[in-house]
Amino acid sequence: MFDANTSANDTVERACGDGGIEVPVCDSKKKGLEPVTIPEVNNTPSSRFLQVELELNAHLRRLSFSEPVRYIYNPLEYAWDTHRCYVEKYCQGGQRILFLGMNPGPFGMAQTGVPFGEVRSVVDWLKITGEVGHPPDEHPKRRITGLACTQNEVSGARFWGFFRKLCGEPGLFFKHCFVHNLCPLIFIGASGKNLTPPELPAAEREALLALCDIALCQAVEALGVSMVIGVGRVAEQRARRAFSAAGVNVKVEGIMHPSPRNPLANKGWEEVAKVKLAELGVLSLLSNI
Repeated sequence: MFDANTSANDTVERACGDGGIEVPVCDSKKKGLEPVTIPEVNNTPSSRFLQVELELNAHLRRLSFSEPVRYIYNPLEYAWDTHRCYVEKYCQGGQRILFLGMNPGPFGMAQTGVPFGEVRSVVDWLKITGEVGHPPDEHPKRRITGLACTQNEVSGARFWGFFRKLCGEPGLFFKHCFVHNLCPLIFIGASGKNLTPPELPAAEREALLALCDIALCQAVEALGVSMVIGVGRVAEQRARRAFSAAGVNVKVEGIMHPSPRNPLANKGWEEVAKVKLAELGVLSLLSNI
């Protein structure tokens, strides 16, 4: 068994780390991080959102996973610095749309702490800064190099590249939208294969996702969004299930996942996404024309 412990322009220019939120410090004698409480005096959307994530982290540390899982990374711990920068910079009041991914990819959020976090998009467009550490135990083929990672992350490059072309500046996108993953953990097999939550043993998967469902409902409440757009069918279906069980009245829609594993996405993901977002009334909010 493996332990899980193992104005728009004003928004863009806001410095990271100015919100008075304490950064978790890694204790080398323990696997992972001690729970951290965000001061109640800072009752902003970003502080409430980060509190939900920290509480989820505390619950996830109690889980354990069996084969085929051999390594578990949680970028909300070792990449907390950059993740906090992302949330403090872009999580703000008035956002009505939440794009929801499933869990981190090995060369995206696992490296940067940002959902769909392809390095060039994170550094050059989102202007995220900060230090990225390491999980307690790393697969030799899946080392964390942080913002220095040179591996291409196609899904993230497609996702953020699309909105960069559409919006021009991050401030326009984040005036209306925020991006989040349902589950913060990445699971890796003995060979270095990335394992998605649907590939986990059923009982372990449901224990994991039950916690993530609760946190998603809390995050939606903290953000005050009215629409969740699942990026991929799995995220969309899970959001529907979570909100239905909790009685949360939020509209759930979905767009195709930009993964290169998806043949349809490889034939023109941007056009498919554009048509769907136009249908949902989102595209007109994000056009810089």
